[in-house]
Amino acid sequence: MTTDRSLEIIAFNIESCITIQRLGANRIELCDNPGEGGTTPSYGLIHAAREKVSIELYPIIRPRGGDFFYNEYEFEIMKSDIRICKNAGCDGVVIGILNAEGSIDKKRSGQLVELAYPMGVTFHRAFDRVCDGSKALEDVIDIGCERILTSGFFPSAIEGADNIAALLKQAGERIIIMPGSGVRATNIAELKTRTGANEFHSSARKLVPGNMNFKNPAMTEKLMYVSVDETEVQQLLQALQ
Repeated sequence: MTTDRSLEIIAFNIESCITIQRLGANRIELCDNPGEGGTTPSYGLIHAAREKVSIELYPIIRPRGGDFFYNEYEFEIMKSDIRICKNAGCDGVVIGILNAEGSIDKKRSGQLVELAYPMGVTFHRAFDRVCDGSKALEDVIDIGCERILTSGFFPSAIEGADNIAALLKQAGERIIIMPGSGVRATNIAELKTRTGANEFHSSARKLVPGNMNFKNPAMTEKLMYVSVDETEVQQLLQALQ
Protein backbone atom coordinates (compact mmCIF):
# COMPACT_ATOMS: atom_id res chain seq x y z
CA MET A 1 0.00 0.00 0.00
CA THR A 2 1.40 3.39 -0.96
CA THR A 3 2.19 6.03 1.64
CA ASP A 4 2.21 8.84 -0.90
CA ARG A 5 -0.56 11.36 -0.35
CA SER A 6 -3.12 11.54 -3.13
CA LEU A 7 -6.24 13.50 -3.96
CA GLU A 8 -9.42 12.24 -5.60
CA ILE A 9 -11.85 14.80 -7.04
CA ILE A 10 -15.44 14.27 -8.18
CA ALA A 11 -16.31 15.20 -11.77
CA PHE A 12 -19.88 15.65 -12.97
CA ASN A 13 -19.01 16.63 -16.55
CA ILE A 14 -16.31 16.20 -19.15
CA GLU A 15 -14.85 19.71 -18.70
CA SER A 16 -14.27 18.97 -15.02
CA CYS A 17 -12.43 15.74 -15.90
CA ILE A 18 -10.04 17.64 -18.15
CA THR A 19 -9.51 20.35 -15.53
CA ILE A 20 -8.88 17.87 -12.71
CA GLN A 21 -6.16 16.13 -14.71
CA ARG A 22 -4.57 19.42 -15.78
CA LEU A 23 -4.35 20.63 -12.18
CA GLY A 24 -2.56 17.48 -11.04
CA ALA A 25 -5.07 15.50 -8.97
CA ASN A 26 -4.54 11.75 -8.83
CA ARG A 27 -7.97 10.27 -9.44
CA ILE A 28 -11.44 11.17 -10.70
CA GLU A 29 -14.65 9.80 -9.26
CA LEU A 30 -17.02 10.19 -12.20
CA CYS A 31 -20.66 10.81 -11.29
CA ASP A 32 -23.96 12.18 -12.50
CA ASN A 33 -26.78 13.88 -10.54
CA PRO A 34 -25.00 15.86 -7.81
CA GLY A 35 -28.37 16.72 -6.28
CA GLU A 36 -28.86 13.04 -5.40
CA GLY A 37 -25.36 12.55 -4.06
CA GLY A 38 -24.02 11.06 -7.29
CA THR A 39 -25.38 8.32 -9.55
CA THR A 40 -23.90 6.29 -12.40
CA PRO A 41 -22.77 8.52 -15.27
CA SER A 42 -23.94 7.87 -18.82
CA TYR A 43 -22.22 5.48 -21.21
CA GLY A 44 -21.23 8.47 -23.34
CA LEU A 45 -19.65 10.38 -20.46
CA ILE A 46 -17.68 7.35 -19.28
CA HIS A 47 -16.21 6.81 -22.74
CA ALA A 48 -15.51 10.52 -23.29
CA ALA A 49 -13.75 10.80 -19.93
CA ARG A 50 -11.59 7.76 -20.62
CA GLU A 51 -10.68 9.20 -24.00
CA LYS A 52 -9.74 12.63 -22.60
CA VAL A 53 -7.91 11.78 -19.37
CA SER A 54 -5.19 9.33 -18.43
CA ILE A 55 -5.28 9.65 -14.64
CA GLU A 56 -7.23 7.07 -12.64
CA LEU A 57 -10.91 7.07 -13.54
CA TYR A 58 -13.47 5.51 -11.17
CA PRO A 59 -17.15 5.86 -12.17
CA ILE A 60 -19.66 5.41 -9.39
CA ILE A 61 -22.00 2.43 -9.77
CA ARG A 62 -25.21 3.67 -8.18
CA PRO A 63 -28.43 3.19 -10.15
CA ARG A 64 -30.46 5.76 -8.21
CA GLY A 65 -30.39 8.20 -5.33
CA GLY A 66 -31.72 7.36 -1.90
CA ASP A 67 -30.60 4.46 0.23
CA PHE A 68 -28.25 1.61 -0.64
CA PHE A 69 -30.62 -1.36 -0.35
CA TYR A 70 -31.19 -2.45 -3.93
CA ASN A 71 -33.65 -4.86 -5.54
CA GLU A 72 -32.77 -7.56 -8.04
CA TYR A 73 -33.45 -5.32 -11.06
CA GLU A 74 -31.18 -2.58 -9.75
CA PHE A 75 -28.47 -5.13 -9.02
CA GLU A 76 -28.56 -6.34 -12.62
CA ILE A 77 -28.20 -2.72 -13.78
CA MET A 78 -25.15 -2.33 -11.55
CA LYS A 79 -23.54 -5.40 -13.08
CA SER A 80 -24.21 -4.11 -16.59
CA ASP A 81 -22.68 -0.73 -15.73
CA ILE A 82 -19.55 -2.39 -14.35
CA ARG A 83 -19.13 -4.28 -17.63
CA ILE A 84 -19.41 -0.96 -19.49
CA CYS A 85 -16.70 0.55 -17.29
CA LYS A 86 -14.42 -2.44 -17.81
CA ASN A 87 -14.89 -2.37 -21.57
CA ALA A 88 -14.21 1.38 -21.60
CA GLY A 89 -10.85 0.88 -19.90
CA CYS A 90 -11.67 2.49 -16.57
CA ASP A 91 -9.22 1.94 -13.72
CA GLY A 92 -11.88 1.11 -11.18
CA VAL A 93 -15.43 1.57 -9.95
CA VAL A 94 -17.09 2.84 -6.79
CA ILE A 95 -19.78 0.62 -5.24
CA GLY A 96 -21.79 0.07 -2.08
CA ILE A 97 -24.67 -2.27 -1.22
CA LEU A 98 -26.19 -2.67 2.25
CA ASN A 99 -28.63 -5.09 3.79
CA ALA A 100 -31.88 -3.72 5.18
CA GLU A 101 -30.66 -4.00 8.78
CA GLY A 102 -27.60 -1.83 8.11
CA SER A 103 -24.85 -4.36 7.44
CA ILE A 104 -22.66 -4.76 4.36
CA ASP A 105 -24.28 -6.95 1.70
CA LYS A 106 -21.19 -9.11 1.36
CA LYS A 107 -22.70 -11.53 -1.13
CA ARG A 108 -23.73 -9.03 -3.77
CA SER A 109 -20.96 -6.51 -3.12
CA GLY A 110 -18.50 -9.38 -3.44
CA GLN A 111 -20.02 -10.38 -6.76
CA LEU A 112 -19.50 -6.83 -8.04
CA VAL A 113 -15.86 -6.86 -6.92
CA GLU A 114 -15.30 -10.15 -8.75
CA LEU A 115 -17.04 -8.84 -11.86
CA ALA A 116 -14.96 -5.64 -11.79
CA TYR A 117 -11.60 -7.44 -11.66
CA PRO A 118 -8.93 -6.47 -12.67
CA MET A 119 -10.30 -2.98 -12.03
CA GLY A 120 -9.94 -1.60 -8.53
CA VAL A 121 -12.99 -1.09 -6.31
CA THR A 122 -13.75 1.63 -3.77
CA PHE A 123 -16.59 1.09 -1.29
CA HIS A 124 -18.37 4.45 -1.08
CA ARG A 125 -20.11 6.30 1.73
CA ALA A 126 -22.86 3.72 2.03
CA PHE A 127 -20.29 2.59 4.60
CA ASP A 128 -21.30 5.54 6.80
CA ARG A 129 -24.83 4.13 7.07
CA VAL A 130 -23.87 0.82 8.71
CA CYS A 131 -24.92 -0.19 12.20
CA ASP A 132 -21.52 -1.61 13.24
CA GLY A 133 -18.53 0.16 11.74
CA SER A 134 -15.88 -2.22 13.03
CA LYS A 135 -17.60 -5.29 11.58
CA ALA A 136 -18.39 -3.43 8.35
CA LEU A 137 -14.70 -2.65 7.91
CA GLU A 138 -13.81 -6.33 8.19
CA ASP A 139 -16.59 -7.23 5.74
CA VAL A 140 -15.37 -4.75 3.12
CA ILE A 141 -11.83 -6.06 3.51
CA ASP A 142 -13.11 -9.64 3.10
CA ILE A 143 -14.85 -8.93 -0.21
CA GLY A 144 -11.65 -7.48 -1.69
CA CYS A 145 -12.20 -3.72 -2.00
CA GLU A 146 -9.03 -1.64 -2.18
CA ARG A 147 -10.34 1.38 -0.27
CA ILE A 148 -13.26 2.79 1.70
CA LEU A 149 -14.55 6.33 1.24
CA THR A 150 -15.91 7.48 4.58
CA SER A 151 -16.79 10.52 6.65
CA GLY A 152 -16.45 8.50 9.85
CA PHE A 153 -20.20 7.97 10.35
CA PHE A 154 -20.90 11.71 10.50
CA PRO A 155 -22.12 14.11 7.79
CA SER A 156 -18.60 15.48 7.28
CA ALA A 157 -15.14 13.99 7.58
CA ILE A 158 -13.98 16.68 9.99
CA GLU A 159 -16.81 15.73 12.37
CA GLY A 160 -15.94 12.04 12.01
CA ALA A 161 -12.16 12.47 12.12
CA ASP A 162 -11.69 10.50 15.35
CA ASN A 163 -13.69 7.60 13.96
CA ILE A 164 -11.68 7.71 10.72
CA ALA A 165 -8.48 7.51 12.76
CA ALA A 166 -9.86 4.46 14.58
CA LEU A 167 -10.76 2.81 11.26
CA LEU A 168 -7.23 3.43 9.98
CA LYS A 169 -5.78 1.84 13.10
CA GLN A 170 -8.04 -1.20 12.77
CA ALA A 171 -7.38 -1.55 9.04
CA GLY A 172 -3.60 -1.40 9.27
CA GLU A 173 -2.15 -2.11 5.83
CA ARG A 174 -5.11 -4.21 4.67
CA ILE A 175 -7.19 -1.47 2.99
CA ILE A 176 -7.00 2.27 2.29
CA ILE A 177 -9.28 4.52 4.34
CA MET A 178 -10.03 7.71 2.39
CA PRO A 179 -11.74 10.61 4.20
CA GLY A 180 -14.40 12.39 2.18
CA SER A 181 -17.38 14.76 2.58
CA GLY A 182 -16.74 18.39 3.33
CA VAL A 183 -13.02 18.06 2.64
CA ARG A 184 -11.74 21.49 1.65
CA ALA A 185 -8.44 23.32 1.52
CA THR A 186 -9.33 24.97 4.83
CA ASN A 187 -9.52 21.68 6.76
CA ILE A 188 -7.48 19.06 4.90
CA ALA A 189 -4.34 19.77 6.95
CA GLU A 190 -6.30 19.17 10.15
CA LEU A 191 -7.70 15.97 8.69
CA LYS A 192 -4.20 14.76 7.81
CA THR A 193 -3.07 15.37 11.38
CA ARG A 194 -6.10 13.94 13.15
CA THR A 195 -6.64 10.85 10.99
CA GLY A 196 -3.24 9.90 9.59
CA ALA A 197 -4.84 9.30 6.20
CA ASN A 198 -2.83 9.49 2.97
CA GLU A 199 -5.70 9.65 0.44
CA PHE A 200 -8.41 12.30 0.43
CA HIS A 201 -11.61 12.85 -1.52
CA SER A 202 -13.25 16.19 -2.33
CA SER A 203 -16.02 17.45 -4.56
CA ALA A 204 -14.27 20.85 -4.81
CA ARG A 205 -17.44 21.99 -6.49
CA LYS A 206 -18.87 25.30 -7.53
CA LEU A 207 -22.06 26.37 -9.29
CA VAL A 208 -21.64 27.73 -12.81
CA PRO A 209 -24.27 29.88 -14.57
CA GLY A 210 -25.51 28.84 -17.98
CA ASN A 211 -24.04 30.27 -21.17
CA MET A 212 -27.20 31.21 -23.06
CA ASN A 213 -27.61 34.86 -24.03
CA PHE A 214 -31.40 34.68 -24.18
CA LYS A 215 -33.23 33.98 -20.94
CA ASN A 216 -37.02 33.76 -20.91
CA PRO A 217 -38.07 36.21 -18.16
CA ALA A 218 -41.14 34.08 -17.40
CA MET A 219 -38.92 31.14 -16.39
CA THR A 220 -37.49 31.61 -12.91
CA GLU A 221 -35.02 28.68 -12.75
CA LYS A 222 -31.40 29.86 -12.78
CA LEU A 223 -30.23 26.77 -14.75
CA MET A 224 -26.85 26.60 -13.02
CA TYR A 225 -24.77 23.44 -13.03
CA VAL A 226 -22.10 21.88 -10.82
CA SER A 227 -18.50 22.07 -11.98
CA VAL A 228 -15.05 21.82 -10.41
CA ASP A 229 -13.53 24.84 -8.66
CA GLU A 230 -9.99 25.22 -10.06
CA THR A 231 -8.77 27.40 -7.21
CA GLU A 232 -10.06 24.97 -4.60
CA VAL A 233 -8.32 22.01 -6.26
CA GLN A 234 -5.05 23.94 -6.47
CA GLN A 235 -5.25 24.84 -2.80
CA LEU A 236 -6.08 21.27 -1.80
CA LEU A 237 -3.06 19.99 -3.69
CA GLN A 238 -0.82 22.63 -2.11
CA ALA A 239 -2.05 21.61 1.34
CA LEU A 240 -1.12 18.00 0.62
CA GLN A 241 2.46 18.77 -0.40
